[in-house]
Amino acid sequence: MPSLNEETLVENRMIAQLEKLGYTYVHGAALDHERTSQTEVVLKERLRDAVKHLNPWLEENNLNKVVRKVTHMEETSLMEANQHFHELLINYLSVQQDVGSGRKSQTVKLIDFHNIDNNDFIITSQFSYTHANDTIRPDIVLYVNGLPLVVIECKSPVLQPEEQIGQGVKQLRRYQRENEALFHYNQFMIATSNDRANVGTIGAKAQHFSAWKEPYPLRVEDIGEHPTPQDILTTGILDKARLFDIILNFIVYEPEDGKVIKKMTRYQQYRAVNKAVERILQGEHPQARGGIVWATQGSGKSLSMVFLSMKLRRMQAMENPIIVVVTDRQDLDQQITNTFKRCGFPNPQQAASVEELKTLLQQGPGATVMTLVQKFQAEEDEDYPLLTDSENVIVLVDESHRSQYSSLAMNMRSGLPNATYIGFTGTPIDKEDKSTLRTFGSYIDKYPIEKAVEDGATVPIFYEARLVDLHVQGETIDSLFDRFFRDYSDEDQERIKRKFVTEEAITASPKRLKTVVLDIIAHFEAHIQPNGFKAQIVSISREAAVAYKKLLDELSGYESAVIISSGHNDSEEMKQYALSDAEEKAYIQRFKKPLEEDPLAFLIVCDKLLTGFDAPIEQVMYLDKPLKEHNLLQAIARTNRTHNKKTHGLIVDYYGVSQFLEEALGIFHEEDIKGAMHHVDEEIPRLESRHRQAMRFFDYTRKDDIEACLQVLEPEDIRNKFDTAFKKFSESMDMVMPSPRANAYVDDLKWLGKIRKLAKSRYHLDEGTMDISDCGGKVRELIEEYVYASTPEVLFEPVNILTNKFDEKLAELKSPEAKAAEMEHAIKNEIRVKIDDNPVKYTSIKERLEELIEQRKNRQLTIEELLEEYQAIREEMMNIKEESQSYGLSEARQLPFYQLIEQHLPADYEQESLKDLTEIITDIIQEHAVIDWTEKDDVKREIRKKLKKQLRASSLPNDQVESVARQLMELGQNHY
Repeated sequence: MPSLNEETLVENRMIAQLEKLGYTYVHGAALDHERTSQTEVVLKERLRDAVKHLNPWLEENNLNKVVRKVTHMEETSLMEANQHFHELLINYLSVQQDVGSGRKSQTVKLIDFHNIDNNDFIITSQFSYTHANDTIRPDIVLYVNGLPLVVIECKSPVLQPEEQIGQGVKQLRRYQRENEALFHYNQFMIATSNDRANVGTIGAKAQHFSAWKEPYPLRVEDIGEHPTPQDILTTGILDKARLFDIILNFIVYEPEDGKVIKKMTRYQQYRAVNKAVERILQGEHPQARGGIVWATQGSGKSLSMVFLSMKLRRMQAMENPIIVVVTDRQDLDQQITNTFKRCGFPNPQQAASVEELKTLLQQGPGATVMTLVQKFQAEEDEDYPLLTDSENVIVLVDESHRSQYSSLAMNMRSGLPNATYIGFTGTPIDKEDKSTLRTFGSYIDKYPIEKAVEDGATVPIFYEARLVDLHVQGETIDSLFDRFFRDYSDEDQERIKRKFVTEEAITASPKRLKTVVLDIIAHFEAHIQPNGFKAQIVSISREAAVAYKKLLDELSGYESAVIISSGHNDSEEMKQYALSDAEEKAYIQRFKKPLEEDPLAFLIVCDKLLTGFDAPIEQVMYLDKPLKEHNLLQAIARTNRTHNKKTHGLIVDYYGVSQFLEEALGIFHEEDIKGAMHHVDEEIPRLESRHRQAMRFFDYTRKDDIEACLQVLEPEDIRNKFDTAFKKFSESMDMVMPSPRANAYVDDLKWLGKIRKLAKSRYHLDEGTMDISDCGGKVRELIEEYVYASTPEVLFEPVNILTNKFDEKLAELKSPEAKAAEMEHAIKNEIRVKIDDNPVKYTSIKERLEELIEQRKNRQLTIEELLEEYQAIREEMMNIKEESQSYGLSEARQLPFYQLIEQHLPADYEQESLKDLTEIITDIIQEHAVIDWTEKDDVKREIRKKLKKQLRASSLPNDQVESVARQLMELGQNHY
């Protein structure tokens, strides 16, 4: 039985919404007369009537056979029965009958997917099902034509937030154990508390149930005022047309590790696929039908391609198109082909050779061809032949940013000139010489990193730089080199250095590798192994990969495998590590298993397994290789797959790729990426103008006087204008490069970039200027908290004024003006961060700071006096803990409460009484501060009532009680 909260706040609300969507509600008690016993889960008479209505030619005998076949599943497992029923539902049953042209096999529909109103939709509640000794009573069951397609479990919203969905899923899993027959017909299940609502399929655990955050093709605001997550999900997947669309085109059964997993679309996949279909149907010519689906890696891109292909194949309006799936790597080609086959897609054909591809593409309608782009090769000095000029060809290109700008891609377009091209990518690039947008067309749909993390489709990736001192600095190696080779001529020294003193040689030096391996072992033991996860090591060369393997074997008991490509001229030692395809596959399968099942803990790679490799058990990548742009993003995404108890992926950087990370992440946030595309020559006049706009800030300053340049940017309004000008200039440069016409501006771009980073550090700009605040929250966190600079002058993160490091930073600055500017902006930063925690204290400091700045402007203070005043403010901020003790308070966090109350009480109010009142106030808040209390209105009401009672008993004027209580509540939310 549901609690009052479940029934009134959750169940009744959903039933009312479903009635508005056209479902008929029948209470369980009223529906009971339609079955002979509670063991029946299908409403046989409704099924019988529907089958007869949809197939009026059906004889009575065959009608009985159909009903019996549906109601008596003979499969050995729940998943097998569920899959078999799904196939009957979408591909129809078959019976032998003469309908006028002899006895033949005829298809029988259970549901009319194309004429919605031809079906019988009902919802019921409090309907019991009995099997053996167990009786279950789900909260809501949705029947179509007498078949129980959806089961909904409602949970009270007053449960702890993190328990609401978990409890619902636990109940649904119990129902599946106790009454399998009900779930033979289940398409999906919903667990909801109104405040949270997730959908999942049979067999799924709570972490695989997901929210439905957008009711595409509607918008959230179309549902009504302040819709809840339950309202959005109900509209998104239980609207009759969308329910049928999902059942027909967005459910697959995929074998994984010896068992079948039922997978249903997530909301972003549903949206992307339907947007793509809409564009294909509405575009007036092939170019207008194409575009890009940008789905961050790990969020189910391959499945989206399967869903899109299934829908295109089934739609009558598409007239059975040729579907071509193109990748640029053998492992990806195999992976996607396998996904299509495992998901039951009819007859995908993989092109084995250049010639076979041509044959497959000339088969005509209905073909599904999987190929590598490399198979679009032409004979030397010959044009690629026309294979088909049909417009009914859909080409789906995976990781479309990589190979779609080459002569091979040009051949593909020559062979299929009227095809529609849809690019799927996790890392779109916007550069003038190779642009995903210019090649495919505008975006069809976007699902970026931060959204995937927020939705739980992927886990956030954190970044940690370790052992920076191991990376040999240039001047150190140069001085060593000069000592060893001092007897050689300058020319010989240069030649030797070019040949032997390479980045690779330094990175792979034995002493360095040994130190790195020792650190990897310690890190893995402390942070990764305890949770049962595994690791990947990315080395700078194949030889370094083998060296890593040997050192891991020597220094630890962990099992590892080297997966690298082999070369014809490999040494005997390297040949020992060459693997056959079968051996490589076996290692990968072992690596994907939990650590307690298989001890293979490390995969060591150089170039392999950095893209398209999907192992949710991998939590950490130890990176010791320079990677840039999409290669870096592809690689780090190996760690972002979801897995039980996995809260994040981790990149441990031994090489120092932090310099590339901000640039790489920037690819995801091109401000003007949707803008109209222009030829490079059109951009030159704009580039010249934007260059001038950015440089004019420093017209009266020497470029080599960095301090003077930074002082130009001290006023906030000037900084903001400069930042806008810089972004526009760099945007134009990005479009024009690598054209030689950009060369004249490259030095200025580098110099302005350096000034911008120094200004960001000097002025503690974390409020959105000159930083990466236009990135999503999780991505921003990844950069700001985990990426540190390798040089002292350009800091990615300002130093906190309350730490000793700040003194070191001040010491580096030469002029008192620079020191004062550094302190002023560090104090401003501290005020901004802390003002909500203690508004009285930090408002007072803010006013003092503004007064000092004004005095300095009016020449009432010397620079030395200003520095003294700033130091005094700094010391005051550092001594806040001691200040709380001076008032006799037991905790430092009580100080803001004390000062807030003091501000509103009469001046003669006794200090001891004020301290007691503060203790009582904070005790009230602490006593009620249960988990997530700030989200619970009833708890907040109770606290506010008690606070007001205490304030009224003090000497606080009555007209201030309400306001002070509200401010105390806000403080409480920050501190408890």
